Amino acid sequence: MRVSLRYLLIAVAVLSLTATAASVSLAASGGHRTYTTAGTSPLRTAIFDPFHVKGADSRPYEMTRAAGAQFLRLVVRWNLIAPGTPPAGFVATDPTSPGYSWDALDAEVEAAEAAGLSPILDIITTPGWAYAHRPSGVNAGSPKPGALGDFATALATHYDGQNNLPDVTMYEVWNEPNLSLDLYPAKASIYRAMINAVADGVHSVDPANLVVAGGQDPFGHPKSGKQQWYSVAPLAFMRSLLCLSKGSHPHSTCSAKVEFDVWSHHPYTFGGGFGKASQSDNVSLGDLPRMRALLQAGVRLHHIVSSGPVQFWVTEFGWDTKPPRRGAASVSLASRWTAESLYQAWRSGISLFTWFDLEDNSGGGPYKSGLYFHGSSLSRARPKPVLTAFRFPFVAYLHHSTVSVWGRDTTSDKQRVTIQLRHGNSGSWRTVAYVVANSNGIYKATLKLRASKSDWLRAAAPGSGKSLAFSLTVPYAPHVGPWGGVPPRR
Repeated sequence: MRVSLRYLLIAVAVLSLTATAASVSLAASGGHRTYTTAGTSPLRTAIFDPFHVKGADSRPYEMTRAAGAQFLRLVVRWNLIAPGTPPAGFVATDPTSPGYSWDALDAEVEAAEAAGLSPILDIITTPGWAYAHRPSGVNAGSPKPGALGDFATALATHYDGQNNLPDVTMYEVWNEPNLSLDLYPAKASIYRAMINAVADGVHSVDPANLVVAGGQDPFGHPKSGKQQWYSVAPLAFMRSLLCLSKGSHPHSTCSAKVEFDVWSHHPYTFGGGFGKASQSDNVSLGDLPRMRALLQAGVRLHHIVSSGPVQFWVTEFGWDTKPPRRGAASVSLASRWTAESLYQAWRSGISLFTWFDLEDNSGGGPYKSGLYFHGSSLSRARPKPVLTAFRFPFVAYLHHSTVSVWGRDTTSDKQRVTIQLRHGNSGSWRTVAYVVANSNGIYKATLKLRASKSDWLRAAAPGSGKSLAFSLTVPYAPHVGPWGGVPPRR
């Protein structure tokens, strides 16, 4: 779906957000003020759920699209597509070469396309014959850049739209490369070579294809005791990758360049949508502006090679909920934090936000951040209120004599959004204003409104329904984390 790329490029300058202004008029109906939102950067959404969104069954893909997502992150397991041992005459850059097995991935890409989703293909897992550094215990090893680049060429060629298969345009390089469990040694120089190899391959097929780099673990973690895995703090890893110094005005530390079109991150957070990491060089939601500034420095100093504006994405994020996970945020708190997370990401320059997962995993294991509670089947899975917050986010904040509101309608286009208010936890809702969303579906205004901390607001729009009610009382839960029952590693 190459046309979908246009959505991400509209109104996206080089890593800058357009200031939002709102004009005000009186609506003909009821005398309520109508606020008009000026142009802004977009905020598109995606789902990443390798446990439930897989195979050819259309159900999970249709549920993903119904959640308002336009994109789907799919893992591409290189070691399962490439031959275990390359046969004689194997040409790694040729997707038709004997030994390649594309059927499983084809089923997922075609199902995504049929549901109206644009795939983001994330290359992971090295075949045994392609290691530069072999795995060591819990640490993952790292691939030969040339072999990775050859596979990226085959992958992009396979999905170039010329083989009765979907035209895929977005390719991500690895998962959490600053974490030794995914890439070992977790060195920026190794990852830079991998990015450049994938970029050379993907762009040789079509220069308009997007290469996505980053996707980092948000927290650095040293080796300790018997624990032999480690992670490099994301800003430190990023500075090394981009050859940038520390400080508020970075300078070049080397001449190496890296070629990508999108920088992504996994900003898991403690304490809500505006929470900041407690350790320097770690990056949670509240720290995204620091990462964006470093990215801008890399662009400004010409250490990043891209044919267009470099975009900033979140390719994994979520809040576990209680129930089912002990120690996690309550469902109502996680729902509020979901809307606030989308808002904080958008105002930090993020143009695509990816949620993990579609459905909670079963049993007592991890991953309870689904938009749905686990069911005996997806068709029986019960939606969480988090689903509404993700699909139709809305936030409202009380000031001295005004209330500021922000949201994105589900249709991501121009709609008139009705803002309603309720006094207390019960009672009737009354319309207090209208806000017209811009062409990206973003609506934002500062309402002249007498309100108190006991009030609640919500939004309603055609094609979106009603948002969750949003309290003007700000909750305080700084020690509640994204996973629940997990000691803070931040």
